[in-house]
Amino acid sequence: MNEDTLDRTVLLQRFQAVAEETRLEIVRRLSEGERCVCELQDDLGAAQSRLSFHLKKLKDAGVVADRRDGRWVHYRLVPEVLDEMKSFLGGVTPDEDWRSPPTVTRECCD
Repeated sequence: MNEDTLDRTVLLQRFQAVAEETRLEIVRRLSEGERCVCELQDDLGAAQSRLSFHLKKLKDAGVVADRRDGRWVHYRLVPEVLDEMKSFLGGVTPDEDWRSPPTVTRECCD
């Protein structure tokens, strides 16, 4: 696997990780700062097992990181990863005529 393919695979994993309602809400809440898992449970009204599943997806994708403090686990966003995702999206620019419906030729639709 070459570096470009690896980068695309990692980027795809990251976008897939946040492309789910609960995980997107976790990211939104973590954008306000580091949160203890118990706070996220209360905020989201989520069972511990469900929340752990979603946090693992985000952590495996590199979007969030955790740290232990005694028996508690605190989660935070990884700014460099979010910057990479924003950079990719910032580099995607639609054609200037993107608001106009495409011209359909008969050859492609017959």
